[in-house]
Amino acid sequence: MIVNPQLFNYRLIISSLIVAIAVLTVFSFSNYISIEQQKNAIEEEKKLVESELSQMISTNDDLTSVNTSLSSELEDAKQNTKIALDSLRLLNSDLSVIAKYKDQARGLVSKNKRLEASVETLETTNAELEEDVREAEEALKLQQDENTVLTEVNESLKTTIEEASALKAMAFDVSSYNTVLGRKLATTKASKTNVIDVCITLAENVLTKPGKKDIYIQIVDPRNNVFADKGVAKFDDSSLIYSAKTTVHYRNQSMGVCTAIGASKQEMPLLEGKYYISAFHNGVKLGSTEIYLK
Repeated sequence: MIVNPQLFNYRLIISSLIVAIAVLTVFSFSNYISIEQQKNAIEEEKKLVESELSQMISTNDDLTSVNTSLSSELEDAKQNTKIALDSLRLLNSDLSVIAKYKDQARGLVSKNKRLEASVETLETTNAELEEDVREAEEALKLQQDENTVLTEVNESLKTTIEEASALKAMAFDVSSYNTVLGRKLATTKASKTNVIDVCITLAENVLTKPGKKDIYIQIVDPRNNVFADKGVAKFDDSSLIYSAKTTVHYRNQSMGVCTAIGASKQEMPLLEGKYYISAFHNGVKLGSTEIYLK
């Protein structure tokens, strides 16, 4: 059998081509699978980084601080994270780009953790300070309430002591007279009376400060005018039109105080009716009585 050399060569070439195509197909298919796998890995890595950045943005949005410096850092961290996420979404990333953003994400994560810890520490400190302030306010309120009670008690004691130490008149004796040539003749007739004698008895009081005491007598006639007007005596928050003033030396013992009060010429003859007699010390009434002149 004679073999045509040319035909043999054609067959050999075709066989070689077939083998080459098969090898190339296998290589291409393997390379395609490898590329697809790489693309999938890049997409997965990209999604992971995007998810991490998105989660960081959400965390940053939840973080707030009253501290000005810390608030500024939180805002910078939010902006940097958003920029990184937007850039990652817009770029057709390869592994080197993903690695770059992954490193950046790690840095942002580290910074966020530091900021979260700072915020938590600040919140804890603020909570402790608020509790301290609340306790201080409660203590202050309690102290103010106690001071108010003490002030009221002191005022009450002061008032009680002042009332207990005040002079008091325990008896009054009033007589009306007509004086003729130095002689005093008792009378109850208004037309003849020109002198009214007033005697009071000051009560014993060991709480009263001893010493000189000014005693004022006021007599008011039936027309509500002050009899034998001697002027006005002024005290801390009051004044008194008086008929007579006498000064005694009080020694904490019971003592009598008497004064004769004569009518002026303009008042004569006296009006018929009731005359009201009161005694005062430092503007405080010690007691009163009355006399009727016919």
